[in-house]
Amino acid sequence: MNFSLYIARRYLFTKSSNNAINIITIIAAIGVFAGAFSLFIVLSGFSGLKEFSLSFTNEFDPDLKVFPVTGKTFSFDEEKKEQLKNLQGIASFSEVIEERIFLEYKSKTHTAFIKGVDPGYREVNNVENSIIFGSWLTQNEYQVVAGTGITRLLSLSVNDYQNLLSIMVPRPGRGQITDPTNAFNRERVVVTGVYSVNEDLDSKYVFATTGFTRSLLNLAEDEVTNIEIKLSPGAKPAEVSEALTKLFDNRVQVRNRAQLNETLYKMLNTENLAVYLIFTLVVIIALFNVVGSIIMVILDKRENIKTLHSLGASPAEIRNIFFMQGALMTVVGGIIGILGALLVVYLQLKFNLVMITPSLAYPVQIRLENLLIVFLTIGSLGILASWIAATRSKKALEA
Repeated sequence: MNFSLYIARRYLFTKSSNNAINIITIIAAIGVFAGAFSLFIVLSGFSGLKEFSLSFTNEFDPDLKVFPVTGKTFSFDEEKKEQLKNLQGIASFSEVIEERIFLEYKSKTHTAFIKGVDPGYREVNNVENSIIFGSWLTQNEYQVVAGTGITRLLSLSVNDYQNLLSIMVPRPGRGQITDPTNAFNRERVVVTGVYSVNEDLDSKYVFATTGFTRSLLNLAEDEVTNIEIKLSPGAKPAEVSEALTKLFDNRVQVRNRAQLNETLYKMLNTENLAVYLIFTLVVIIALFNVVGSIIMVILDKRENIKTLHSLGASPAEIRNIFFMQGALMTVVGGIIGILGALLVVYLQLKFNLVMITPSLAYPVQIRLENLLIVFLTIGSLGILASWIAATRSKKALEA
């Protein structure tokens, strides 16, 4: 066994005759344990919150979404559809038409967006699973599915054929409007279902069929505003995006899910970094105890250090004794802290120990990257602290 490591183990795990040093060593070990424990708990909790926040957008946003580079619409004819079906990495796709509209119901009005979707939309997104009242769209074109926010604002009723919802959109054209009654295309529809995804989306979209939406907007049969795509398992988004751009002769831009929610992802990543830095500062403060513990041991073992030097131990070997003692304390304390945190997170996943609401447990997630981040953070900072403290051994030899 390595000489320095053997002595370091003896110093770490053998009780000192000086009770104050024993207490300081225990406090330092508890500090390392608490730092690793708390850092892993916080990162696991934040990972759970992040996944919980993104789960709402994941139900609504596709893996990839194709937009025109210029204008609101682009051509998507049968030839392009066949080429898209044969494109490697694409499991399914849906043609979509979106436009701002005005809603009117029993003298109440609201500005929203209509989203015309084809039958393949249900294979791309899980929005149908968010239906809380009524049912999803059928082949009947004069029907819509609205969000809970819109139904609350307008006091909409499901399948109310006596009171239909009016949808209005400005008519395309140029010049001055002389007759206000001809300024809008208007259709009356029945609400067949209500969905709930999140507060923003629930007040933003009403779903309809592509046929109804094209008729309302006076669009051609091959015009779409975007195409939503679900990728095959194992497909690489970057490669599929490049193939899509070539397919449409560089007239479209393709965005993935992160780019569609760029602000949300940036906010979550910034918060994650801020939380990590704050708790890393707590770990650094806790590791001052390790430095103090090693220095106290050096002062207590001055006679032993001189004896070891007289027996042939070099100053570097003596320094490594205390460096390894601090490193061992950090690594052992960090591992125990991580194991304790893993147990707590597992119990939360298994038994829902902490609840946000009576029906919603606080979300947590065990991720390998969090485990590595905690171990590397504790290990690197602990090794640095041990090295700083171990350099004091040189002064003990000179004393």
